[in-house]
Amino acid sequence: MNAHAAEIHVEVAPELALFVPQERRRGASPLATDGVSTLGHVVESLGVPLTEVGELVVDGRPVPTGHIPRDGERVAVRAVARPQRVPGAPLSFLLDVHLGTLARRLRLLGVDTAYESTDIGDAALAARSAAERRVMLSRDRGLLRRRELWAGAFVYSTRPDDQLQDILDRFRPELRPWTRCTACNGLLEEATKEEVADRLEAGTQRTYDVFAQCGACGRAYWKGAHHDQLEAIVERALALRSERR
Repeated sequence: MNAHAAEIHVEVAPELALFVPQERRRGASPLATDGVSTLGHVVESLGVPLTEVGELVVDGRPVPTGHIPRDGERVAVRAVARPQRVPGAPLSFLLDVHLGTLARRLRLLGVDTAYESTDIGDAALAARSAAERRVMLSRDRGLLRRRELWAGAFVYSTRPDDQLQDILDRFRPELRPWTRCTACNGLLEEATKEEVADRLEAGTQRTYDVFAQCGACGRAYWKGAHHDQLEAIVERALALRSERR
């Protein structure tokens, strides 16, 4: 046993309970530490990504993640306060390969959302997050532990509807529906039927008169068969934003 080893008592916020073993989900529980590791490292070793920690409170006072726990201290691990403020503007996101539906829905709402459709690896994702100052969204705890991330957030649900609601509630991004390409994140521009004619099937040309196209990839848009479903997603998101104001 290290001469500086300490036993502390740690209480994890209910919102973070899914990250820790069952026995640590009910109030404060004892934890042996080595006396040299930071509190941030100790919390991560329990399974809680620091992206999800809003505040670390030791014996009633907030401390930084670099705090070295001492014997007998009582630690409260609190969840991120909502809405979460991220330094820098405007707010933008980067999603990993598993969150394609969420990426398309955020783009539908006009939120600047980069998405990697292939698995480029955690190191490359973290580097892109840092280079472009994007909030990394992922269900991969290992990725969210990478120090080079600009900022990150765990996506708690596997259901796209719940994922979208959670991210909108947590970050409250500005919504500008129908302004981004859901395929590439480029900005949409109004277009005449003639400008997009080479990308339309005959039936579409006959049936629709209002079009837009992506300024980046050239994809054409119109109010097609799936428009009602997309409209419902937009309306729910706008209603949620109104409720939270």
